[in-house]
This record gives sequence, C-alpha cells and structure tokens, in this order.
Amino acid sequence: MRFTLLIFTSLFGFYSAINAQSNNQQRDLIQFSGVLVSSDSLDQVSYASVVDKATGKGTMSDYYGYFSFVTRPGDTILFNAFGYKTSSYIVPDSLDEIRYSIIHIMTPDTLLLPEVDIYPWPSREEFARAFVEMDPYDDALRRAQRQLSGESLAAIASRVPTDGKLSYNWETEQRLTQLYTQRQAPITNLLNPAAWARFIDSWRSGKLQRE
Repeated sequence: MRFTLLIFTSLFGFYSAINAQSNNQQRDLIQFSGVLVSSDSLDQVSYASVVDKATGKGTMSDYYGYFSFVTRPGDTILFNAFGYKTSSYIVPDSLDEIRYSIIHIMTPDTLLLPEVDIYPWPSREEFARAFVEMDPYDDALRRAQRQLSGESLAAIASRVPTDGKLSYNWETEQRLTQLYTQRQAPITNLLNPAAWARFIDSWRSGKLQRE
C-alpha cells in the first residue's frame, strides 16, 4: 500500500512539474504584431521578411506592411526587405500582456550600379563583320519609300480582309439603293443621257487616254 501511494505521489509531482513548465512556457509566448513603413515617405513596406533571430521562425508582411506571429519577450526580431537596410528590434522582456504591437520604420538602401553600355553586337568581331557588310545606301528613308510604294500597299491591301466597318457601309448602301429603286427597274448608266454626255466630253478632251 505504501509502495502504491509512493508511486502515485511521484507521478502526481512529475505531472505537476510538467504542467507548471508548460504553463510558464505558454505565459512566455506573446503575439507580436506590427506595421512596417518607410522612413522617407511613410509608405507601407510590402512583403518583407520578419524573422526571430533566436528561433529562426517568422513570417512575412502583407501588401499593407502588416505582420503578426508568435515570439518570446527579449528575442531579437530581424526585418529584411528588398531596397531597404536590414534592421532589428528587441522585444521588451517586461511585458504584462500576451499581445504587443509596434510600428517599425525601415530605411531605404540606395544601390549605385556601375554604368553599362549595351550594343547590338555580341562581340567586336560581329561588329566588324556587320560594318564591312553594311549597305550605306539602304537607309531608313529608302526602306520606307519602298514599303509605302503603290505596289507594296496594293499587295498588303489584297491580303487584308474587309473589316466590319467596310462591310456595314457596303450593306447600308445596298439597302438604300434597293429602297430608292423599289417597284421600278434598277438604275443603270448605260441608259443615262447625262452619263453618256460626260463620257463623250471626257473622250474628246483626252482624259480617257492611257498614261
């Protein structure tokens, strides 16, 4: 009986110690939240990494610069974002509540990159070959004149289909013609005296001669 009581007392003491340790650890944990802003414009710093240096755990700020995760009092928090200097913050170890919020200001980091000249040739040999094979008379103006010539425009126009506006205008003209000649024979210029008079005048004046 004494042996059973001794085992029960030991197990109860062991469970109490573990429970007390667990409660102490839970009391040590806090919900650490905040907003990251830029020092020059006070705009939010989006998608910055927020890491606990002691545990290596952390989170990332959202589009509005807000973050929230669980940490411990006294831990050092590292803030890192592209275009900003890496900064840190030490969580106070004398907190009475389990929630703590801050507004952390980050300093922009200006990067000066060396000047780079970009050329259309990958090497000096390619430039030398392109320079030797260059046609000095085939400039942009001559190419534009060839592309805008009558033959080129006609060839392009023959390959371009009729768009909706032209189709609509053609259909509208056909309907108006049908309404104009409704219940009568269609109009033809072969029997139009005025059209024959204009044709004869043009023929006499030489306007119909082939150029």
